[in-house]
Amino acid sequence: MKKNKLIPIDIDLQPGHAIRRLHQISVGVFLQELGDLGVTPVQYAALQVVANQPGIDQRTLARAIALDASTTGGVVDRLETRGWLERRMSPDDRRTRLLFLTAAGERGLSDAVPGMLRAQDQILAPLTASQREEFMRLLLILVTQNNELSRAPSDSKARPATPAG
Repeated sequence: MKKNKLIPIDIDLQPGHAIRRLHQISVGVFLQELGDLGVTPVQYAALQVVANQPGIDQRTLARAIALDASTTGGVVDRLETRGWLERRMSPDDRRTRLLFLTAAGERGLSDAVPGMLRAQDQILAPLTASQREEFMRLLLILVTQNNELSRAPSDSKARPATPAG
């Protein structure tokens, strides 16, 4: 029986591996900046989207932050238990719950924004201003063009990078 010869591959040069490592770094930096608030990157994303779109339903929130419905439900449950989000019955459909930030959620999000912005700056710190713009431009192309390959595609439309990321 003939043995297949394995080709040595440097995983550090593979885009998927580098993206996974950058994600680990991104989460680590985010938690370092916001650890005292006890907010995860996904919770921050949910809070920010609800703040941007008060009254959004949970299914639309899930699509906006590219999570499956059950994971989003857990995120919303934790934020609701914490007193940062509230669910209200939709006047149009009794089965649909609409999401709103509470006063505590607004304060929590307001407290989180400076740390989130510091985290973004720290992640991109090794790049020059022009490299940051190019990196974000290319990253958004990859995310947008590969969106449908995700297990939880996003409905968000990628926009040109802004100073806040």
